[in-house]
Amino acid sequence: MKRREFIKFTAAGCGLAAVSPKSAAYHDEMATWRGYRLQYLIQLPESKAPAQLWVPLPEPRDSHHQRSMGALWTGRPDRALLRNDTSDAVPFFYAEWSRGAPRAVVVSTIVKTTDRRVDLSRYTAPRNAGLPAEVAPYLRPTRLKPTDGIVRTTALSITKGARTPLEKARAIYDWVVDNTYREPAVRGCGRGNARFMLETGNLGGKCADLNALFVALARAVGIPARDVYGIRVDDSAQFRSLGQAGDVSAAQHCRAEFYLAGVGWVALDPADVRKVVLEEKLPLGDPGVAALRDKLFGYWEMNWVAFNTANDVALNPRPANGPMPFFIYPHAELGKTPQDSLEPSTFVYRIEAAELVGTGVKLS
Repeated sequence: MKRREFIKFTAAGCGLAAVSPKSAAYHDEMATWRGYRLQYLIQLPESKAPAQLWVPLPEPRDSHHQRSMGALWTGRPDRALLRNDTSDAVPFFYAEWSRGAPRAVVVSTIVKTTDRRVDLSRYTAPRNAGLPAEVAPYLRPTRLKPTDGIVRTTALSITKGARTPLEKARAIYDWVVDNTYREPAVRGCGRGNARFMLETGNLGGKCADLNALFVALARAVGIPARDVYGIRVDDSAQFRSLGQAGDVSAAQHCRAEFYLAGVGWVALDPADVRKVVLEEKLPLGDPGVAALRDKLFGYWEMNWVAFNTANDVALNPRPANGPMPFFIYPHAELGKTPQDSLEPSTFVYRIEAAELVGTGVKLS
């Protein structure tokens, strides 16, 4: 029998980038929202071995720039569940098959997004502002992003002379833009191994590498910061290389943000500056690149959907190979053998994104 499940959320809790009431002036209340359908079409090979599948889902908690409308799945797995309640740190769909029957499933979600921006030129730090308890986890080291040793030494050197958290964050952002480069030979989004990059002096990588470097350096000098993992779902209004629509099977993208007292989480993306330099064949000093560099410190173009901020991810049910550095791709196992998530043609899966007609409306 064909099975399906649908969950819709209207939660009003804090989202990935929730900001404090004091920062309401930084949010455009007349922003234009667009709706997208994100759909995974997955066909696992027939095999006598049992099969398991994990699919990342959009962040279910509403924020000023993203709203989830729920998830729907169709197929005939022996077991399936949706873990995308607002209490879940890592939302995902899970399915398992115990026999060699066709193992196909379609997972669909609908998300609304609007561009996210903060005008930091008007920012004044509040007096005696402490950090809320909920941001404390984003000061802690992770396996690939330690905050001691060469990471802390480098961070202290970069921020020497900077007095405020905002000045320190901008100094780190500029250092990452100036000293890293996008390496096209790196598979997928990279590994996000900040310590390895600094120890080897090899500062090339993809989005999960370059943005992880910002996050690790920021945490090392006491600034809460985190990677945000997601996927591009539409063309870009800025540069061709910053968008993807239709078949987005390889459009996964990691971004970053840091916490600023009186504002909340501030968006940024140094990796996309280096992506434009490489793929648009422009020098870093090009006026268009320089404008993008300034813009992406406090801005996300929301032709992109956020999934989660988790590192050292231990999903439950737990994959055979243990925790993953981050969860941004579909993950499948036949028996205890993982499929290659970075090869959708052999996995086999396809991810499709489409803008929903008539959703470009202003909400007041």
